Amino acid sequence: MVKTLSFATLHFCVAFTIAYLFTGSILVGGLMALIEPACNTVVFYFHERAWHRHQHAHASTPNARDEHEWAYAA
Repeated sequence: MVKTLSFATLHFCVAFTIAYLFTGSILVGGLMALIEPACNTVVFYFHERAWHRHQHAHASTPNARDEHEWAYAA
C-alpha cells in the first residue's frame, strides 16, 4: 500500500506540473492532478494485485519455466 501511495503522490505532482505548464491555470492543473492520477492509481493497485497473483500461480506450477527467463540471463 505504501508503494501505491508513493506512486500516487509522484503521479499527482507530474500531472499537475504538466497541466499547469500547458494551460497556465492552477485550477486546470489541480483538476487534472486529481482526476487522471486518481484513476491510474486505482488501476495500478488492481494491476499489482493481479500481477502478484499471476506470479504466485505461475511459481506454484511444478517444473514451470519462467516465460521471461531470457531477460534474466547475464
